[in-house]
Amino acid sequence: MNHVELLIIGSGPIGLCCGIAAQEEGISYKILEKGCLVNSIYNFPEEMTFFSSANNLEIGNLPFNTLSRRPTKQEALEYYRRVVEHFNLKIGLYETFMSVQYANDTLKNKFQVITSKELYSCNFIINATGFYDTPVLINVSGEELPKVKHYYSSAHHLFRQKVAVIGASNSAIDVALEVARKGAEISLIIRGKAISDTVKYWIRPDVENRIAEGKITVYYEADIVEITNHQVVFKQKNKTISIENDFVYAMTGYQPNTKLLDKLQVKIDSSTKAPHHNPITMESNTPGIYLAGVVCVGKNTQELFIENTREHGTQIISHIKQQL
Repeated sequence: MNHVELLIIGSGPIGLCCGIAAQEEGISYKILEKGCLVNSIYNFPEEMTFFSSANNLEIGNLPFNTLSRRPTKQEALEYYRRVVEHFNLKIGLYETFMSVQYANDTLKNKFQVITSKELYSCNFIINATGFYDTPVLINVSGEELPKVKHYYSSAHHLFRQKVAVIGASNSAIDVALEVARKGAEISLIIRGKAISDTVKYWIRPDVENRIAEGKITVYYEADIVEITNHQVVFKQKNKTISIENDFVYAMTGYQPNTKLLDKLQVKIDSSTKAPHHNPITMESNTPGIYLAGVVCVGKNTQELFIENTREHGTQIISHIKQQL
């Protein structure tokens, strides 16, 4: 059995911040990541540019140099690889957290954690998994079909295809615009009466113009009923409509991994889905279990980002150090 004082779940920017803070304080740690380094960023669209400026994405006081003010996905991946190499962070990549149990009632070896590769004992655990790994499902027949995606990477393969994009917020609008530029026939299906107010101000005129000129067909007040191999069926003002379809991108948002929170015995607010925690120490209702990053806000994913959660690692390590 391997022993460390701290296990960190998630190798996103905030998980890396936690590792850096632990290392600087001489606390033994291991970062666990079920996929590749900064796995969520790796799964962002290939042509994505961050809304945040490069300096707001910096961690560990390591400069993030980019060609423009707002970095691309590829620049971010390169930067976070450089962070890991600079600090020589201890990370188990492609190592999935499986289960945890209390070893005994004392602080020493408080938790026993089983991963896909190892058995660990540790005193503290930080959940820094974010929310991007768990899409919000629309829960209709056909959502499990291979043509239905909750993540978007690129659009070349969609040339001259009939594509339905479901959603009204930034991710849905971004996908609809990008796919339309690549020569697809786009249907934008929105449950509400309008595009979301949260859509970035410089993108809104673009999508409104594409709708006006007929490059994007939009259906407002539409509720998806069923997805089949060749159609999307929805209700609009008590009328059932079927449209021909080859691919569906259900860009309906993401949420924290509640199954993981349950394993860690962290209580979750029934309405907001926000996990219980102390905003000063970041400790959850389960002693020794901490939360860092956007996992803290539940469904309100517009409240926290990389730039305003970078201090979570320092807060947590400061509290842990008082107990060692």
